[in-house]
Amino acid sequence: MDIIVENHIPFIQGRLEAAGHRVSYLPPEAITPEAVREADALIVRTRTRCDRRLLDGSRVAHVATATIGTDHIDLDYCRSRGIKVSNAPGCNAPGVAQYVLSTIAALRPQARTIGIVGVGHVGSIVNRWALANGFKTLLCDPPLGLTTPLETLAEQADVITFHTPLDDSTRHMVNADFLARCARHPLIINAARGAIVDTPALVDAIRSGRVDAAIDCWEGEPEISRPLLELARVATPHVAGYSLQGKQRATAMALHAVDPTLAVELPPVADAPTLRAIVESYDPLADTAALRANPGAFEALRNGYAYRSEPV
Repeated sequence: MDIIVENHIPFIQGRLEAAGHRVSYLPPEAITPEAVREADALIVRTRTRCDRRLLDGSRVAHVATATIGTDHIDLDYCRSRGIKVSNAPGCNAPGVAQYVLSTIAALRPQARTIGIVGVGHVGSIVNRWALANGFKTLLCDPPLGLTTPLETLAEQADVITFHTPLDDSTRHMVNADFLARCARHPLIINAARGAIVDTPALVDAIRSGRVDAAIDCWEGEPEISRPLLELARVATPHVAGYSLQGKQRATAMALHAVDPTLAVELPPVADAPTLRAIVESYDPLADTAALRANPGAFEALRNGYAYRSEPV
């Protein structure tokens, strides 16, 4: 099988070749219609848009993404062409929980109530770790039957953290109306998708003193809002889930999807690490300083990130 692999995916080189596959490692900008025409499968990340423009006329039968999300894949088009799509659900969830709890400890050590919007793979671990460390949580995820209204989170939470996919129902859910309801000067954390936040509205709310923000996912990245970069208390280059173990899980899941005969092992997830262990495992302020020092290096900081270990 001929396979094209995005070259920033770690822990993958040599593994497909050992199983007899022919592999080309390409940067996202080199994964073009011409490059994929004779490929049987692609293994990508979020920077490779997999749609009609890329895949029409190719023999690609499988797109595997080493990420939780599939926003970069035109699922309807792939379905219409019979192209299998695989993602890596939950791969980086512990890393994102590590990011969220470390950020809360750094910025809001007095916080007691955390509102969690989206309680899937990521939000459920955030919830479990938060409860184990004495926080009260308010859960909002209507598809899962967790129906604490967003308005209640705005009124009662000290921290509101978002872990939803991006679709028509979540795009700009953090908007001027929602922010106007925030009553406790909450810390807004976006480690989900950039466009769930209406950036100008959030900038205005921070300037007015209504909220604080910690931003890992940005609208329009890698071109990011400089006002939001300046105002956010934590500002990082989309690395919330960039743990060593998370990357190992993502690559293992993508490999197994493309070739189920490959033996893979997923690193375990800590059940309930202490807040001290979480804080000692990661400092979001260091990544914030690096991005503020060189905002134009968003992609370089992300692609060259030194993966951190998850707490145990």
